[in-house]
Amino acid sequence: MARLDQVHPAMRASLLAMECPVFATHPWVSGPPVSQRRVALISTAGLHRRDDRPFAVTTGNSRAIAGDYRVIPNHVAANDLVMSHVSTNFDRTGFQQDWNVVFPLDRLHELAQEGVIGSVAAFHYSFMGATEPRHMETAAHELSRLLHQDHVNAVLLVPV
Repeated sequence: MARLDQVHPAMRASLLAMECPVFATHPWVSGPPVSQRRVALISTAGLHRRDDRPFAVTTGNSRAIAGDYRVIPNHVAANDLVMSHVSTNFDRTGFQQDWNVVFPLDRLHELAQEGVIGSVAAFHYSFMGATEPRHMETAAHELSRLLHQDHVNAVLLVPV
């Protein structure tokens, strides 16, 4: 990822002018101890399975389609996961060497085996990180229903 001091001044000014939402610092919900939680991954790396459709962008805009996300099964093989992130500044080297950099599913399974977490969710999710968060509200509500159906009570957000 490019550093702000390394991008064109106009791009830097645009990035610095973007609104950044502020969230409360207290948990939204209570729940069981981590050792009893069912955990899902939510990534913004633009990941999808090889046989799934890649992420698209809207015409004339570098922003991904609002609400666009992909469902990734728990037992997906690393070589079946593809990154179609639209940012030209996104460094894919880490992902190519070890998918756990952007989608730490192996680490999550290890935590479950060690009893640190209760279990790993049946499905995980990936958004396109180039999407403005306020445009993902509808998808977030849909995703919360899917997580609830899978009995997930904790998520690991993996921003890129």
